Amino acid sequence: MAKTANKQVICDVLLEAAKQDKDIVALCSDSRGSASFTSFADTYPEQFVEVGIAEQNLVSIAAGLARCGKKTYAVSPASFLSTRSYEQCKVDVAYSDTNVKLIGISGGVSYGALGMSHHSAQDIAAMSAIPNMRVYLPSDRHQTKKLVEALLKDEQGAYIRVGRNPVEDIYTEENCPFEMDRATVLAEGSDVLLVACGEMVKPAQEAAKLLQKDGISAALLDMFCVKPFDSETLLKYAETVKAVISVEEHAPTGGLGSMVAQAVAASCPKTVKCLSLPDAPVVTGTSQEVFDHYGLNAEGIIKTVKGLL
Repeated sequence: MAKTANKQVICDVLLEAAKQDKDIVALCSDSRGSASFTSFADTYPEQFVEVGIAEQNLVSIAAGLARCGKKTYAVSPASFLSTRSYEQCKVDVAYSDTNVKLIGISGGVSYGALGMSHHSAQDIAAMSAIPNMRVYLPSDRHQTKKLVEALLKDEQGAYIRVGRNPVEDIYTEENCPFEMDRATVLAEGSDVLLVACGEMVKPAQEAAKLLQKDGISAALLDMFCVKPFDSETLLKYAETVKAVISVEEHAPTGGLGSMVAQAVAASCPKTVKCLSLPDAPVVTGTSQEVFDHYGLNAEGIIKTVKGLL
């Protein structure tokens, strides 16, 4: 099965779009290599800005260019973009309503052994808390392509978090249902509802298929649009099941799980279990090793489902 890093897809889409649209500008914070944006910088040097290791300047310069009519894409490690430049994201992008797309690369625990300083396990909560800021976590290359193409057509700020490593396909080029700000339904089910985003969609999909073999019917939502949050689709499926389980590469507070629990509790109270990273510095290892350690894999999801049912 094909594996492609979502960050590469973002660059590819912008490279193609920049052929016709000279207002597209990419900005990096000494991160063009790790962001897979070297080809963009080499192809369109007049549409590329290197600010060095200065994430606050990165966002403010992107906002200034956007105010001048440019369509700016500020690309930086998610761990720094969502914390070091948080005030600039809040004031210069969201409050000032500038057309800046904030691309958080190497999100979650992508940096593995570099530890908590380089992990972004708080970014969903932080960025979602900002009024007028949209938050997206696409799950594979096909969805990432559809999302970036859609974002090219609007003029509102957004934060997009992608991982560092190549990820398996969930969709195909021919079959990638996509509607902006609406969750994608990957499976219908009547016993349990799984809600996942980003790199957690794949293990959730695997779990749903394995549960089916055990006679457990699991519905699955790919909640790539964390904000605006598609509570309508969530509640439609939550109403018909016995329990709801969210799965995310994020701290347990303020992320996808908190949003799912809040929406379900308000409208159709059901048992909700939130699978996430712990409220602690995570163990050292590759992304997969970390996921396996905390049960953020198909086996862990299945164990949780069976424990609830």
